[in-house]
Amino acid sequence: MSNQDRESNTIEILENDFWDESSLDSYLVTTCHKLRKKPISEFEIEDLRIMISQNIGLKFLFPLAVEKLKEDIFAAGDFYDGDLLQAILNVENNFWINNLELKVEIENLILGKEDEMKNNNIKSNNFFK
Repeated sequence: MSNQDRESNTIEILENDFWDESSLDSYLVTTCHKLRKKPISEFEIEDLRIMISQNIGLKFLFPLAVEKLKEDIFAAGDFYDGDLLQAILNVENNFWINNLELKVEIENLILGKEDEMKNNNIKSNNFFK
């Protein structure tokens, strides 16, 4: 499946996993449920930040997130400059173990930007270990 085909689909379709409507009255839960039904091609930076922060649809959302970071390493959702990058840096370790090439790509994007990251209060935690 090409990237274009992926991006025209939703996470629900790509994962073949259709969630019922949420019974919880939570902004985050409701938003995640809605975003699973939204075509990936329509995702904005905030949508990516939310879903990546929740470890939802990572293998489908990462290519788009990487493209956004290539345009602007400090791409911002609704919170602060670099919040998309911070979400990526906080992804579960299991994802990175199984996707080393993506980890290298992110490392290369931020290489030499440590001072800027510090100035933007972005923490790499154990990402580079």
